[in-house]
Amino acid sequence: MIDILKRRFGLLGRNISYSFSKGYFTEKFNDEVFAGNTYENFDISEINHFSGLVKNNPDLKGLNVTIPYKEQVIPFLDKLSKKASLIGAVNTIKFTKNGKLKGYNTDYYGFKKSLKPLLEPHHKKALILGTGGASKGVAFALDELDILYTFVSREAKENIIDYDLINATTFDNFQIIINCTPVGTSPNIEACPNLPYEFFTSKHIAYDLIYNPEETQFLKNAKEHGAIIKNGYDMLIFQAEKAWKIWNK
Repeated sequence: MIDILKRRFGLLGRNISYSFSKGYFTEKFNDEVFAGNTYENFDISEINHFSGLVKNNPDLKGLNVTIPYKEQVIPFLDKLSKKASLIGAVNTIKFTKNGKLKGYNTDYYGFKKSLKPLLEPHHKKALILGTGGASKGVAFALDELDILYTFVSREAKENIIDYDLINATTFDNFQIIINCTPVGTSPNIEACPNLPYEFFTSKHIAYDLIYNPEETQFLKNAKEHGAIIKNGYDMLIFQAEKAWKIWNK
């Protein structure tokens, strides 16, 4: 059992009033085992405000990091875990006993643990929609699962295809489609990535990192054509619990 101490944790991001993390940890801390812990949102308009936030809150013990700062926060940290360094994105920060800030990535862990039960032998290749910080954790998890992947963005670049190139042949070759963009998040719930959804089949997995709404338009469209669908809620639970372990080790 963890000793009852008064400790402060929080979420770093921008426009995060909808935050999963605050609700999750606040509920967790309502349990008497965790009494004394608090969790709050730190909503900053630009990453340069991070140093002031740390200076003005010397009793902070840990932070989660969300859009758009998973990559931008790295130069402000003293150290990265090996995996966070390889991924190039941070979603968990630990305030160490000697006052240093160490960055970790638990997104990859949460995604991997939530996707694994859905996988069958024919799930060999994945399309990752989006190229932001969250997509980097997803790519790392796919590497660990020996699943090949290709990034999709609105502009084609080296090793990235654009949406206009996706067709029936693409869906034959890629059996997992993962939305790592914010398209379809509440309140814009009618929006969805620009895909030819008619090519989804029962052999496909459609995974959306979004959890609000529970079933995005992306997932609804894929489901209509028989695809297995999964939202990001379980991923968030797994990554949050992993962050909690990091803060307490």
